[in-house]
Amino acid sequence: MPGLFSLIASDLRAKAQWSYESTRWPAIVKTLLTDGTAAMIWYRLMQWSRRWHLAPLEMMFNKANAICCNCIIGRGAEFGPGFVLVHSTGVVINGRVRGGEHVYLEHQVTIGAEGRQSPVLGDRVFVGAGAKIVGAVNIGSDAKIGANAVVVDDIPAGATAVGVPARIVRLREVQSKSA
Repeated sequence: MPGLFSLIASDLRAKAQWSYESTRWPAIVKTLLTDGTAAMIWYRLMQWSRRWHLAPLEMMFNKANAICCNCIIGRGAEFGPGFVLVHSTGVVINGRVRGGEHVYLEHQVTIGAEGRQSPVLGDRVFVGAGAKIVGAVNIGSDAKIGANAVVVDDIPAGATAVGVPARIVRLREVQSKSA
């Protein structure tokens, strides 16, 4: 697993690319000042504290994120490098959620458990504003979840899902990244 600074740098580069289509230092500086970035950093500090079994720090970073950024990410949630909170206000993520690399979340997103079963998100997943992903569902890599969608069933790789309940409206062929 990458170290704390490597993860934060990866997240900042991903958000700079998303927001400003650049990873040069001026874009990184602007990214540091945008909405959601503080919540991403609090999350990575919480994740790092958990990894090192520093429970008091873990709880402090978790509460700081909730109080300062209005973003609640459960203490056991795990996301890979390139985790981006485009806007952090109102984001709620259960502590058992697992996400791959380059997961992008808009504001008011809920990723929650149902009966102690939580979602798993693949790599390069985008979740639109107000969307809800609930229960033991798998979101495939390169999937897009539309704004205000409610996902209660698995979404395959390369799919775009919208609506309540979410239904697939587009299915793209996903290129293998190992070529």
